[in-house]
Amino acid sequence: MSLSAAPACPIVLIFALLGVAKMLALGPMPELAAHAGFTTASYRVIGALELAGAIGVALGPVLPPFGALAGFGLLMLLAGAVITHTRKGDGLSKLVPAVVSAALVAWYPVLLAYVI
Repeated sequence: MSLSAAPACPIVLIFALLGVAKMLALGPMPELAAHAGFTTASYRVIGALELAGAIGVALGPVLPPFGALAGFGLLMLLAGAVITHTRKGDGLSKLVPAVVSAALVAWYPVLLAYVI
């Protein structure tokens, strides 16, 4: 497994699952959307962007520029998540997953730089 493929696996898994769950409005996703101040339709768009990011990251070891762009796109989504949770006054239990995911995703383009 290459250096860039190792962190790609959990990133792809996390964002593909979350993206599909948001797009299909599964389980608590409609309530989470409402809590964050989004409609279910706009939450579905966020889910589609997460799924697109997961696909781009999965392609990263083969096509590093796409992987890097996908990683930066996911970082933008995660920045929005951190801002939203902070504005809503959510506790650490809701903020930490976004911050940890951002840290994982932030390393991905750095590792891809060694592949290019």
